[in-house]
Amino acid sequence: MRIVIGEDSTLFREGLARLLEDAGHEVVATGPDAPTALAAIHAERPDLAVLDIRMPPGNEDDGARVATAARAAYPDLGIVLLSQHIETRHSVSLVAAGRFGYLLKDRVMDVDDFLDTLERVAAGGSALDPEVVARLIAGSRERDSALARLTPREHEVLELMAEGRTNVGIARRLWLTERTVETHVGNILAKLGLAEREDTDHRRVLAVLAWLEARSVHEQGG
Repeated sequence: MRIVIGEDSTLFREGLARLLEDAGHEVVATGPDAPTALAAIHAERPDLAVLDIRMPPGNEDDGARVATAARAAYPDLGIVLLSQHIETRHSVSLVAAGRFGYLLKDRVMDVDDFLDTLERVAAGGSALDPEVVARLIAGSRERDSALARLTPREHEVLELMAEGRTNVGIARRLWLTERTVETHVGNILAKLGLAEREDTDHRRVLAVLAWLEARSVHEQGG
């Protein structure tokens, strides 16, 4: 897999590049700021871009803006955003398009899971960090009556769906039967008013799109 890295921390950038190369991937370019990272994506046409959300020159959401621009230019590009803080303003459209991951930086330390996430995103799936999902769900329960109707178990299933897990994967994680998980997924989709779509590879994250949209509107309005 050919990968471009956009990250302003030299230590983190070089460590991440070494980790990916040791895993058998090819890091074709790295960039310390948003313009350099975007230029590298245009020049190299990688399979995957791993981008820090906060990069120079603005040190705000520059990496997320690079992701949005790159996705518009290359719809098949896999994108993984890394952050030390939970920010969702640019995530809604990226999640909806698939081939997208959003992880907190400390997840890189779980090397096997991190590498699995990168491969899943590059293959067309999506993955949201479970801590991001948990915080956003917890923060939106009071204002979102649809999410408030979910049971504790349905919240657990929703978090794992957001990670891009299949019904089989969720069943294994929660020690449930696949049939039970199917029932929970059906209930979640029904309560959130989301119809299943057979024409998308990222259907497992459609349920969380509802509250990502609500969160985005709330942040922009606030």
